[in-house]
Amino acid sequence: MNADGRRTEEALELLSAPAEWDLPPGRHLHYKDVLMQQIDQDLGHVPASDPTPAPAPRRRLTRPAVLVPLASTVLAGALALTLTVTGGAHGPAPTDRAATDGARARSASVTLNRIAVAAMASDATPVRDDQFVYVRSLTVENKGTFEGPVELGAPHTVETWTSQDPRPLKTLGWMRESGKDAVMPDETIPIESSDAVPAGIDHPTYAWLSSLPTDPDALLTLLRRDVRVSDGESREQAVFSLIGDLLSQTLMPPRNTAALYKAAARIPGVEEIPNAVDVAGRHGIAITREDASSATRDEWIFDKRSLAFLGARGFITHDEQKGITSDTLTGSTAVLRRAVVDGHGEESAGADS
Repeated sequence: MNADGRRTEEALELLSAPAEWDLPPGRHLHYKDVLMQQIDQDLGHVPASDPTPAPAPRRRLTRPAVLVPLASTVLAGALALTLTVTGGAHGPAPTDRAATDGARARSASVTLNRIAVAAMASDATPVRDDQFVYVRSLTVENKGTFEGPVELGAPHTVETWTSQDPRPLKTLGWMRESGKDAVMPDETIPIESSDAVPAGIDHPTYAWLSSLPTDPDALLTLLRRDVRVSDGESREQAVFSLIGDLLSQTLMPPRNTAALYKAAARIPGVEEIPNAVDVAGRHGIAITREDASSATRDEWIFDKRSLAFLGARGFITHDEQKGITSDTLTGSTAVLRRAVVDGHGEESAGADS
């Protein structure tokens, strides 16, 4: 049987999978965060007692606790977009709310497994160890300071070239931003780590991603074991965010992409939102998870027809010191193009995502 036949057969197996999937079980550019922290340190903005950034940083869309002028990748059109969560006197009664939450969780599980089926049926894009994964995104970020309110900047383009070399590297790739509120606009900047990082969660090459378990339970166990958990967040949220990073910033075989979606369906607290808009103005369905521990919410957006990944948004759900009492957007990103190129700085001539 050829590769296309195997993918079709695997997709059919997913569609006829047991009903356990219907139960409610539950990386954009993290590199820039470290770059900005290093700049702050060089300028003397970060106290000497602050810990050195961990090797091979991952950027989180929804993390408000990022050092200044940092951002959490997030939405478009110069809007300070906010999403208000149902609640208060006009919200449903507690029992109704619990029923609604349960329905959203069941719907999210079903939708994630539909997305897994679509991913399984897609064509593979092999990547050699000497190549780079190129991703171009439209991004809106939080320009506000750590202590201050959220201040979204203007939408701008971010391009990354991620090295596929499996050896321990200090230069993990390259990044270029353009447009208003871009950091060092139009300059190609190395994405560097203080320590050499081998292929793995912090250096996710195509070959490493190909080696991950395709059984969703085994994959989820591995991610829970190896993920780095930020102060104040739950391990489940850290895993959800990590999966989002991998889905938005890498290329991997269809089987591994599908496994990530199926693993996400097993994370407690995932819910579906029937309509969401990415920074490029594209409407889709969203899979989200709110984390009470860190008062944040992550959101992945998918095309309603093709179920292709469109982008992500991050929110602060509440912050008394900043006067935030409902979901406040902290950043949004829309993936416009991803491809394989032979060198950093090269741009794909292929079609947009």
